[in-house]
Amino acid sequence: TSSRTPSCATGTEVVRVALGDALTNEQQPNRTATLGKIADLLDRNGIDVDDVGRVNKINLWQGFYKDADGEAHTVDMAGITLSPHWAEGPQWPVMQQGPSVTVPARKVKPLRTDGWHDAVILPDMQVGYYRSRTGDLEPIHDENALAVALAITADINPALVVLVGDNLDAAELGKYRVTPAYQQTTQATIDRATVFCAQVRDAAPNAEIIWLAGNHEERLPNHILDNARAAFGLRRGLIPDEWPVLSVPFLCRMDQYKIEYRPGYPASHVWLNSKIRIIHGNKVKSNGSTAHMYLANEKHSVIYGHIHRIEVAYKTREDFDGPRTIMAASPGCLARIDGAVPSTKQGMDIDGRPLLSHENWQQGMAIIEYETTGKNRFTYESIPIFDGTASWRGRWFSV
Repeated sequence: TSSRTPSCATGTEVVRVALGDALTNEQQPNRTATLGKIADLLDRNGIDVDDVGRVNKINLWQGFYKDADGEAHTVDMAGITLSPHWAEGPQWPVMQQGPSVTVPARKVKPLRTDGWHDAVILPDMQVGYYRSRTGDLEPIHDENALAVALAITADINPALVVLVGDNLDAAELGKYRVTPAYQQTTQATIDRATVFCAQVRDAAPNAEIIWLAGNHEERLPNHILDNARAAFGLRRGLIPDEWPVLSVPFLCRMDQYKIEYRPGYPASHVWLNSKIRIIHGNKVKSNGSTAHMYLANEKHSVIYGHIHRIEVAYKTREDFDGPRTIMAASPGCLARIDGAVPSTKQGMDIDGRPLLSHENWQQGMAIIEYETTGKNRFTYESIPIFDGTASWRGRWFSV
């Protein structure tokens, strides 16, 4: 017996050979006639030869019958036991595992780093203070974050360190109202910033160090212009090439520590190569991505500060020479993020001291590896700092 189903079974020739092979030697002379009878039998029973998978058994015998006149006649009889081809599974290839492959070990040779340099980017420290109820100075910068940033800088031994600006807060010199707790803290701020200049030089003894002016550094010259215009630009006698005595670079002894100060916020900047520029920045997008504001206007990659948030975004444009991808990124800040820094979202107690109220800010720094020849390539690496702890390339730094 047989049931039928669409298939891609073996051909009829194979089945016929199998049927032929099952015949005895004595039956070979009648092989063709017998196969024809078997084929007819299959056809009468609605069995397609293509559906036959295996012939299990064939019985051949002779029977007889009497006609109406009583005369006997012999008849060749055949019985066939078949297995359909689908009884043992499909004949076509089913889904299988891929081949077992042994890949020989490959020796990857790193690119030579000749002509490549490391730059450390240190953002928005907001060095400054307020006074506690006992009169003690409480920092609004984060000493632990600064210590970790300096430790990583020393470990890298970079060719360049860029301080992106707002490294001084100078709260009492700003145009916004501040409480008495922030008054008479300017000298302490200058002293701490001077110590930091010595510390960053010690951490990067061979580096070029550049301090970009941010909007907070501009508070000092603006305050002088508004309140003591005659003192603006005064220098020590007969030293015309020196910084003015009431300027940030002079007060923080930057020349002594071989730190280059670039005034002129927001125009001051540092080009690492022809494809990437570092600025302090003057764009802020509330509750959104400031990075995309820069990408919408810049033709090159830009690293910026000012917003105290860690951001990075990329954009690809079609250019004359093909696609051009640029990036915009903010390393975060090195200031306290718990409400100590004066801001529009800061809360005060009844005595004008900051309340614990965390801003949507993140602490961090960045490393840029760049080349100044050839394709002017670069890589950007963000290093977040959490509670005085940071990880850089598998090493942990903590205070």
